[in-house]
Amino acid sequence: MSNLNKKFPSIIFAGHLAIDTIIRFQKEHKDSLGGSVSYCSLALRTYTQEDNIRIISNLGRFSFIDDSLLDLFKDKNIDLGGIKWSETKNTNFILDYHNNTRTLTLKSRSPNLDIKDIPQDYLQNPPDVFVLVPLCNEISLDYVLAILTKFPETYIGIDLQGFLRIIDDNGNVSLERNDKIISNMNDIINFVGDKMIMKGSEEEMKILAGKKDLYEIMEYFNDLKFKGISIMTLGEKGSMITQHGKSLLVIPAFKPKTVSDETGAGDVYLAIFLHEFMNSDRSWEAIGSAGYIASAAASFLVEENGPSGFQSREKILERVNSKNYIN
Repeated sequence: MSNLNKKFPSIIFAGHLAIDTIIRFQKEHKDSLGGSVSYCSLALRTYTQEDNIRIISNLGRFSFIDDSLLDLFKDKNIDLGGIKWSETKNTNFILDYHNNTRTLTLKSRSPNLDIKDIPQDYLQNPPDVFVLVPLCNEISLDYVLAILTKFPETYIGIDLQGFLRIIDDNGNVSLERNDKIISNMNDIINFVGDKMIMKGSEEEMKILAGKKDLYEIMEYFNDLKFKGISIMTLGEKGSMITQHGKSLLVIPAFKPKTVSDETGAGDVYLAIFLHEFMNSDRSWEAIGSAGYIASAAASFLVEENGPSGFQSREKILERVNSKNYIN
């Protein structure tokens, strides 16, 4: 059966689950569940009960994680069969917010993902979309190539964040242009080809394109070498979507009731976009519609702290129909 004939898509999110230690104005808060895998899967499950959602990740036994946190996934019928436990600490970030800036530090890290750890039943039941959402370079080029070999008909979602991060020996996390990293990323993009749906923030897309003007960035990603869909999220400025030979889509941001925490907004955007894309006729008009819905979904996320500002499809479509955009 082809993917187009499936009623409800199957989606795998692959990357590290994490524990976030939040510091706001020099006050440390209770550790919370973090990582793109968490935000993507929980947002999608709140949005729809129909998709088959699976997670591939590594967790450490000697870590900061509370087993009860995994109940968030189990209670929502998210398949955790792809999690491998290691005799290490878990991936743990310190997020220090001060004066409208955020400093990110990696305190500990789980091992890289290994293709041999993918469960047999995952291999026997290929997903419609395999979403690569690393946090700290835990997904290698070889891993991506193996995924393409094992799942040749599967769409590949890519979140640039964890591919581009530079992490020094002290755990300090930065984003800056690095020739080796850019070359590796371009290889991934080239191998994935027209099955790619890539999302990056404004800063990440600037680094990959080597350009600063937003329209020049999107023109760069409209080139023939980018056969798949490229999405740049811009916070309160909305988002832009392009693909070779197609006109640029400019998607507005929807006005939230309040802004409490912007962490994970891009993850929510990507997860909801992928669902809508897979359930559409894949036309450029449908892709634009998916962008509007994803943008509205992200606007709910920022209203709450941590991975909790998720909403149902009904609520999100209400906000889409309101057309209450940020000017």
